[in-house]
Amino acid sequence: MADPARTPLGIGGLDEMLDGGLVTGSIALVQGAPGTGKTTAGMQFLHDGAKNHDEAGLLVTFEEFPHTLYRDALAHGWNLRDLEQEGLLRVVFTSPQVFMASLQSPTSPINEAIREMGVRRAVVDSVTQFQSITRDPVDLRAHYNHMINGLRRERITSLLLSEDSGPDLVRGDRGRLSFVVDSVILLRYVEIDSVMQRAVAVLKTRGSDHDKSIRRFEIERGGLVVREPFRGRAGLLSGVPRRTG
Repeated sequence: MADPARTPLGIGGLDEMLDGGLVTGSIALVQGAPGTGKTTAGMQFLHDGAKNHDEAGLLVTFEEFPHTLYRDALAHGWNLRDLEQEGLLRVVFTSPQVFMASLQSPTSPINEAIREMGVRRAVVDSVTQFQSITRDPVDLRAHYNHMINGLRRERITSLLLSEDSGPDLVRGDRGRLSFVVDSVILLRYVEIDSVMQRAVAVLKTRGSDHDKSIRRFEIERGGLVVREPFRGRAGLLSGVPRRTG
C-alpha cells in the first residue's frame, strides 16, 4: 500500500515526528495551556502553506480580533494582510454557532470563500468555545462531528486548537473530540530543575505512524522549533516529572 499524501506543518522537528506531516485532508487537534504556542503553530501552518506550497488557508477565530492576530504574526515575520490580498488567506472572526451554520450552507460566505480560493488548510481557534453552545456531551460531540465532516468534505487539512484539559485528556474531553479527530498533538509546560520548558508529544495519528518521544520545543521569531527528546525524565505529561536512572 502506498504511503498517504502528506501536508507538512512547516514546523521544524514536528513534521519529522509526524513522518513528514499530517495526512492530507485529515483533522488534527492541537491541545495546550495558554501560552504554549497553539495559535502560533496555527499561523505557522497557514503561512507555510501559502508561501511554500501555494495552498490557500482559512483562519477561523472565536476569541482574538483579526488585528491582534496580524500584529502577533508580524512579530514572527509573517504578514497575514499581504497573504489575504494575494488571495492565499482568509481570516474570519465569528462565533461557533455562525461557523457551524456556515459549514452546513453551500451558499454561505465561508463556503464560497473555501471554493473560490481553493482552501487547502484551515485553523479553528479555539474549539473550546463550542462548549458554550451546550453542556450535554452527546450534543457537543454532534457539533464536533458536523464541523469535522464539513472540513473533511472539502478535503481541507485542518488544525483544531483547544485549551488543555489537564493531564487526564480523556476525562476532560467532554465531547470526546480527541476520539473523533485523526491526530492529537499535545503542547505542555514542564518544569525541569526549576526552569519552565515547553514539551510536545504526538498522542495519536490515525492511519499513520508517528514518533512516540516527548520533545522540547521553543518559540522563536520564525515560530515553533521542535528540538531533541527529553532524556532521563519520566512523568513529563503528568505535570510531575522525575529523574530516571
